[in-house]
Amino acid sequence: MQEHIAKAFDVDLQELTQKVAELGGLAEKQVADAAEAIVSRDVQLAERVVIGDVTLDALQRAIEEKAILTIARRQPMAVDLREIVGALRVSNDLERVGDLAKNNSKRVLELTADFHPQKLIRGVEHMNTLALAQLKQVLDAYVGRDVAKAHAVWNSDQEIDALCVSVFRELLTYMMEDPRNIGFCIHLMFAAKNIERMGDHTTNIAETVHYVVEGQPLIDERPKADTTRFAAVIAQR
Repeated sequence: MQEHIAKAFDVDLQELTQKVAELGGLAEKQVADAAEAIVSRDVQLAERVVIGDVTLDALQRAIEEKAILTIARRQPMAVDLREIVGALRVSNDLERVGDLAKNNSKRVLELTADFHPQKLIRGVEHMNTLALAQLKQVLDAYVGRDVAKAHAVWNSDQEIDALCVSVFRELLTYMMEDPRNIGFCIHLMFAAKNIERMGDHTTNIAETVHYVVEGQPLIDERPKADTTRFAAVIAQR
């Protein structure tokens, strides 16, 4: 009986990890498609991202229900409990990443109103490429319980922050040069901020990987670039 219970518990934990990995794959696709929709002004693709968020949300709820049921049935302790808590944390962060991708896709409808040079979008596209690469890396770290890889993601978050400030500066310059760019650039600023927040959620996942493997939180101060400098730039202008 004990052996049967242990095997069933292993199956529960494996199923949770698989569901989180599946959710991660969906989140990656949402982020990539949202960026492509912005770059190409593809309204249909943007609409698919918005609709696809429903599937992502449903899977996140399924993970939550599975985790709660597993805790109730198995009464896990130590590393087993951390595994379940980790799945809950990671799924919540991935759900938020999906929401941010959906929000960016909704902005595509506004970005199609007038023609604007593609160079205005390049900074946002670069940010998204970096954020997507970090998301893929941290999901690999989660599946492989790779603390070193998680720490690498955690330490690179400030790259996205610094790039966000650079994008804000560039867009502000375009708005000052031609007031007709203001509406378009503001939408891109919101998109850039959403991508910066995706980076924060990716860093959260890296911290969760550390917690699951090491059994204690990552207490070092998170490396962050100062994105509040954008407000100072506006004030100076």
